[in-house]
Amino acid sequence: MSAMTTLSQACWAAAVVKPKSNTAISHIQNPKPKSLALPLSANSSCGHFFSFNPKAALKSSSSSVRTFVAAVESDQLSSSDSADKEKPSRYYFVVANAKFMLDDEEHFQEQLCERLRYYGEKNKEQDFWLVIEPKFLDKFPNITKRLGRPSVALVSTNGPWITFMKLRLDRVLAESFEAESLEEALASNPTTIEFEKPQKWVAPYSKYESGWWGSFLPPRTKEGSKA
Repeated sequence: MSAMTTLSQACWAAAVVKPKSNTAISHIQNPKPKSLALPLSANSSCGHFFSFNPKAALKSSSSSVRTFVAAVESDQLSSSDSADKEKPSRYYFVVANAKFMLDDEEHFQEQLCERLRYYGEKNKEQDFWLVIEPKFLDKFPNITKRLGRPSVALVSTNGPWITFMKLRLDRVLAESFEAESLEEALASNPTTIEFEKPQKWVAPYSKYESGWWGSFLPPRTKEGSKA
């Protein structure tokens, strides 16, 4: 009986110890992860890193770039528009004494009338004028010293046409200048233009009536001109 009892106790002891041994092995094979205690600064930095959203960052960056480019383009356009507004216009002219321009050179009147008719047919705005005793001549002392007075200038914004008129009229002087406005470019000194009628007219056609040039004067000087 004592032998059997001793064997039974040994078997029971083995059965009880085995699960403990298995449990210990299980704990060794599958250890629980330990939590790491990081400093507050480290945890904070990592938290910011793992909350980073690439799509949101890319969208924000793209939006900032577009805003910057739009601001630059807008500034450039504003600067360009401002420069265009402030840039003075260039005017071209031929000038001679009034007697030659308005009384002797009859082809001159024909040229102006034909061009005015052409502009009317094409609904084109007039870009040429006659200016009696123009103020801009003060800028050209080399011209004024060679010029009989009173003088008359044909002024236009069309440079090639003024060059043509210079060749057509021949005995005129040509130049160009810049002005901030049309009013400034066509400013004149008040002058009365009078020509004596020829005692004998031998041409087969009638002489142009004095004062024909009134249609080509700047609007503000038409009323003040006299034949």
